[in-house]
Amino acid sequence: MERILPFFILLAAGNIMRRLPIFPAETDRSLNLYVIYVALPALVLVQVPRLALSSDLLVPVLMPWAVVVFSGLLVALVCRVFHWSREVTGALLLMVPLGNTSFLGIPMVEQFFGTDGVPYAILYDQFGSFLALSTYGTLILALYGGSETPSPGQVVRKILLFPPFIALALALSLHGTDFPAWLDRVLSMTAASLVPVVLVAIGFQVRLRMPASELLPFGVGLSIRLLITPLVFAAACFSLGMSGPALQVSLFETAMPPMVTAGALASIAGLKPRLTSALVGFGILASFVTLPFIYQWITP
Repeated sequence: MERILPFFILLAAGNIMRRLPIFPAETDRSLNLYVIYVALPALVLVQVPRLALSSDLLVPVLMPWAVVVFSGLLVALVCRVFHWSREVTGALLLMVPLGNTSFLGIPMVEQFFGTDGVPYAILYDQFGSFLALSTYGTLILALYGGSETPSPGQVVRKILLFPPFIALALALSLHGTDFPAWLDRVLSMTAASLVPVVLVAIGFQVRLRMPASELLPFGVGLSIRLLITPLVFAAACFSLGMSGPALQVSLFETAMPPMVTAGALASIAGLKPRLTSALVGFGILASFVTLPFIYQWITP
């Protein structure tokens, strides 16, 4: 309980802020922009240059793509079995394979594994979840959201101009480099703001409303995201004799709730906004119960 109590307090603070008229309606957007453009790039620049390069780094890079393939196929099968509508299918195909591995995942990894686990979480997020959102997510939106299909050049441009990705490329080029003491202090101080700011932002934007007719897709989608996928991947990896901190952090990231950004994009595209909002909101709350369970399962 001590591990997750600070998360509850900060989420509650964000939720209370939303109810106070002094805070603008788009306060959460401003906080998220701060995280994307300032705090997360600072964290990348602090952690990644210190990362010890080894073959273990392939695990957090490849596992998120395996998760997208596995959970996407499973969702497609379930949607076909239940004959769910095009909108529900598109919403689940977007929300279930893509986890909140950055805004929630990185703070959770830091809380459960310490700062040593953060570089693996960053690799999982930047080379996995973010690229999957920009490619797989864009494809799903184009197929099910009625929007125009983006050109390959537009997809590549979006990836290359994403601030955390720019920071990751810079950090990899500076691997092993020691920053000046003043710069290291600035980056460390800024990176430390990531956890409280993002949790307040999530608390501010969480909405817990959903029609009864969407309870079954909601329950199935959240079960695949929070429990079925991480347990299947953990069982498969352990049966192959795999171990180590990179694997543990990667498995932990597979259990994160649906991605907030994916939910926003689904809502904009008209893919069952109430269902996608519920998957994000209830998913975050449910993850405070499921993540400690997954952590106990994957660590000795």
